[in-house]
Amino acid sequence: MDKHKAMLTKFWAERFLFDPDELEAFEQIKRENFVPDVLKGVAYDDIPLPILRGKTISQPTTVMLMTHALELEEGNKVFEVGSGSGYQAALIGKIVGPKGKVISTEVLPELVQFAKDNLRKAGIFNVEVHEEEGSHGWPSEAPFDRIILTAACKEFPKELIDQLKVDGVILGPVGDLQEQELVKGIKRDDGTLALEFLGQFLFSPMAGKYGFEE
Repeated sequence: MDKHKAMLTKFWAERFLFDPDELEAFEQIKRENFVPDVLKGVAYDDIPLPILRGKTISQPTTVMLMTHALELEEGNKVFEVGSGSGYQAALIGKIVGPKGKVISTEVLPELVQFAKDNLRKAGIFNVEVHEEEGSHGWPSEAPFDRIILTAACKEFPKELIDQLKVDGVILGPVGDLQEQELVKGIKRDDGTLALEFLGQFLFSPMAGKYGFEE
């Protein structure tokens, strides 16, 4: 294992309670294959890295915290807003396994192709990447067990909450352009969310009426 990758795993073991399947996915999915070639040497530095068109891949610890918060189970169907380079979707796809499925959306066509290429090279075939804005969800595949937003939004889109199963988890950064809180919502029987607040973060803005980029 890359020494920087091993250092991250050791750091997490000392400070976080990530599940064995989450750590196994991190070890098996090569993060260096989800960043531009010129940045492969720093793929395991615990910092965000630029990818394309001003967008970034989140730092490894942030990605793992979000993965853990989703409470993924084998066979889950997951919807993702913001494919980026495909790395978060790859980890999710690995954990939910061949009986699970990930539908991921991305507005930038260059990133759509980048993510598709990266996922194919990683041998992840249960992730679909679509060039769509994402905040309206994917009704034809709903309901979802889990929904994750990897871009900043003003609030969770109602359409996404409607497409989440009861007891399902929705996760994403909610706030303004300067700062967001990572919010986890568990859907109640009456359609409302039980919320948990997981700390301050800074993400790229989401497109559409719930985000900051039209």
